[in-house]
Amino acid sequence: MKRKDGGRIVDIALDEKSIVRWSPEIEHERNVAIFDLLERNSFRLVNGFDGPYRLYLSLRDATLILRISDEAGARSCDVALPMRPLRRIIRDYFMICDSYFQAIRGATPSRIEAIDMARRGLHNEGSELLSEALRDRIEMDGDTARRLFTLVCVLHLRG
Repeated sequence: MKRKDGGRIVDIALDEKSIVRWSPEIEHERNVAIFDLLERNSFRLVNGFDGPYRLYLSLRDATLILRISDEAGARSCDVALPMRPLRRIIRDYFMICDSYFQAIRGATPSRIEAIDMARRGLHNEGSELLSEALRDRIEMDGDTARRLFTLVCVLHLRG
């Protein structure tokens, strides 16, 4: 459901130079996150211009850059977020994702379920950390934070 007040993202792009085509599973996660994010999100700049917003995500050194513009592209701002506080959770998340993708190729259903629960728990923790780190500059709901965390993880896979 789209909000009438413009507190939503209507377009999102990732810096292609920041992305490594790591695996088909990661590509799928990225595509699903973008699709779901555009279908339903709640996103608003705190003390900034009104949306709807276009969002461009990139990494510069160890900093996440969220370039946010209005729908027409007339106004924009950059929100920078150091990746250091998220680095451990992203690393752990990818380790558990790797275990999950290996498990679905032959582990027992109970083993797959246990790994998936751990994976979801780490994803929730990461999205909460991301939301908390941005809360003074960006308001978003939990689902939006989860999808953005997925995209941040994809960007973190660079070189």
